[in-house]
Order: sequence, then C-alpha cells, then structure tokens
Amino acid sequence: MLVECDVTKDEDIQRLFEKVKEGFGTLHGVVHSIAHAKKEELEGLYLDTSREGYLLAQNISVYSLVAVSKYAKPLMTEGGSIVTLTYLGGERVVKNYNVMGVAKSALDSSIRYLAADLGKDNIRVNGVSAAPIKTLAAKGVSGFTDMLKGFEEKTPLKRLIQPEEVANTALFLCSSLSSGITGEIIHVDGGYNILGY
Repeated sequence: MLVECDVTKDEDIQRLFEKVKEGFGTLHGVVHSIAHAKKEELEGLYLDTSREGYLLAQNISVYSLVAVSKYAKPLMTEGGSIVTLTYLGGERVVKNYNVMGVAKSALDSSIRYLAADLGKDNIRVNGVSAAPIKTLAAKGVSGFTDMLKGFEEKTPLKRLIQPEEVANTALFLCSSLSSGITGEIIHVDGGYNILGY
C-alpha cells in the first residue's frame, strides 16, 4: 500500500491512518523517518537561522512525529512500537548541522514525552541515532564527505556504519524483543557518541 502524505497537513496524516485501518485494521509499528530543513539554513552561523527556516525544520522534523503518533494510537489496540531516526547533532554541536541539530534535540525530547504519554497503552516510543551515512539527504550537509572520513578515523569500530545496521536496530525496536524498552535512543554509530570530541 502506498499513500501520499504531506506531514505538514493534519488531514493528510489522518487520511493516511484511515487507509491503514481500512487495509490492515490493527497497527503494530510505525517508523518515522522524515526530516527537512532548507539547505541554506545548514550553512554559516546558527545565529542567522531565519524564523521561517526554523519553523519549517521543527514542523517537518519534529511535530510530524507528534502528529503521526496521535493518529497511529487508535490503531495500536494491541500495543506497539513507534521508532524515529535522530542524530548526534541533537546532543552536541555538529558543524554545518545548525537548525537541524536543534530540531533533532526537540525530537529527542519528544521521544521521551511521547513514551510517557503512550506507555499506559503499551505503546513504546524510541529513537535510533545513526552515524553519518551516504544518503540523498546527507548531500545537503556542507562538508559531508570530510565528515565521513573523520568519523571513520575516530570511531572505535574504525569503519563506516551501513544502512542495514540502522535498519536492524529499528527492526529490533519494532519487535517484541525490545518489549521492555521505551523512551530510549540507541546509537548505531560504532561507538562514536562515547568519545569526547
């Protein structure tokens, strides 16, 4: 099933979950994997972030998780799992990440608040903090190739992380194998987050 959805429009999100209900009835898991900021907001100084650019990044990258969780909840009658993708730039300053780092910080906090709200319904909410990976979105980050090289040299595993490793962690968080985990962020970054850089 493929349903078009603009996460800046509540009616689109509601329609999406109506279609899911029609097609499947019960929902057991949601993977929220969406973020967006204007390219120009990822360069220069965070101080120069425009109001419009800030609100856009927060709306698409953060509020969409809140809205998706709200409309998914009624379908998760048997409990379930909501997983989102975050990044270390929400925990510490990462050059050329700027407004997106602030959005990821808000996303990290939303994970905890949603986990507290939805726990009584046996719905778990967690995040996966992935290492820098070559994706289309990553091309928008200035100096990304240099970032990858520095990451590989510094991380304890001395290698890049593969998309499958991130997907496997999301699958674990969606499965009953993680039934006692909620409100957490699991770093899939070869240990980079433990370093003092």
